[in-house]
Amino acid sequence: MSTTTSGEPARGPVGAGSPRSTRDRILDAATELFYTQGVRAISADKIIERAGITKVTFYRHFRTKDALVVAYLERQAAWERSALEGLRTSAGDDAEALRLFVAAIGAESCKPGFRGCAFINAAAEYAEPDGPVRRTVAEHRAWYRATFAEMLGGMGVSGTAEAADELMMLRDGAMVSGYLDEPSRVGAALERAVTAIVDAGRAARPAG
Repeated sequence: MSTTTSGEPARGPVGAGSPRSTRDRILDAATELFYTQGVRAISADKIIERAGITKVTFYRHFRTKDALVVAYLERQAAWERSALEGLRTSAGDDAEALRLFVAAIGAESCKPGFRGCAFINAAAEYAEPDGPVRRTVAEHRAWYRATFAEMLGGMGVSGTAEAADELMMLRDGAMVSGYLDEPSRVGAALERAVTAIVDAGRAARPAG
């Protein structure tokens, strides 16, 4: 199963043979170009050319480039959330879901074209912490922390908020390491670190 790391452009659900809407075509083009080349490096004109539309059509759907960046991140966030919730549903319990999530990050980081986390990458290009792009990134990271805390609580881990912060740091580190270091080492190192956090949290939980 593809994980939640943005190794591929997120695609909206469409039926077999269903035509893509103009908005989706713009987002598809933006996702590919933003992820592979960086957000600031890509102009609206390049997206217009890739999507095969006119400027009038582009600006009818997205009044500014920043609005498109936010939409790109929101679609990516929806895909990532759906993927993790799908793991939780299919795994049967959160311990197995977390194991699968960690394994998927390791597998994703080994894929050709992997360039790390779309949200970390976008945040690095937008310095304004109160701007719409950074707010979108912050909201998604808050969702991750809340979900991790919920999963850890179900696994019998104490101090779930602190442990969730630690998992978030590990997830971030894996995204960066998968892009900069030898990818094959990422999965095993992440699994060891996550296991240590879970074991320590379980051991610290009061008996009864």
